[in-house]
Amino acid sequence: MVTVKVHDSIFKNITGLIFDKDGTLADSHLYLRELAQKRARLIDAQIPGVGEPLLMSFGLLDGQLDPMGLMAVGSSQENAIAAAAYIAETGRSWFESLEIAKKAFKEAEIVMGDRSETSGLFAGSLAVIKACHGAGLKLGILSMDSTPNVEKFVATHQLEPYIQLEMGAESGLKPDPNLFLKACAELGTEASQTLMVGDAPGDIQMAKNAGAAGTIGICWGNSSAPQLQGADVRSPP
Repeated sequence: MVTVKVHDSIFKNITGLIFDKDGTLADSHLYLRELAQKRARLIDAQIPGVGEPLLMSFGLLDGQLDPMGLMAVGSSQENAIAAAAYIAETGRSWFESLEIAKKAFKEAEIVMGDRSETSGLFAGSLAVIKACHGAGLKLGILSMDSTPNVEKFVATHQLEPYIQLEMGAESGLKPDPNLFLKACAELGTEASQTLMVGDAPGDIQMAKNAGAAGTIGICWGNSSAPQLQGADVRSPP
């Protein structure tokens, strides 16, 4: 077991760390913003007039992506359902609306390319991962991106020697505490001995409700990060 110190906070008897991906390890803000715009444009081309409302539902306002908006913290499935709801308001059936949304999402991802290659690691992330692994901690990634995309991210950034768990939205949706418990079980740690590292309230709430050893809120570019006030500690300070 390891004692982990983050600024003035000390967590004892830790065996594992679970990281969120987008916004925590991966600097994916630009990619997600452009992906939201592409999805909205493709749907608007078929159903004129829904583009702007879709962008707002995704959490994109005046060209800026809300770090707590649906696009930033939700799964692809949740985003598709939100898009389908706007499409259904035009009089189309729910199944047709959902199919239109899913096809547009798939086409947008093809056009945008592999996000793992365009979303680099935040500065200092690799050093933290290596240090934690070297200390004997088990490390995992629990993301609302798909599991294949998590696996691509790990492979692209050559994190295989350090990351022992690659789990995506197919296993459940944050902030369900059962998702954290499942991740801990697969990683081979107890929740009470595992820290959660994330940039969204869903990460923090999920881990706390699951009885995690502690929560570390990541606030790149926003030192105040009011959405992370529930975290035990925020970093960078």
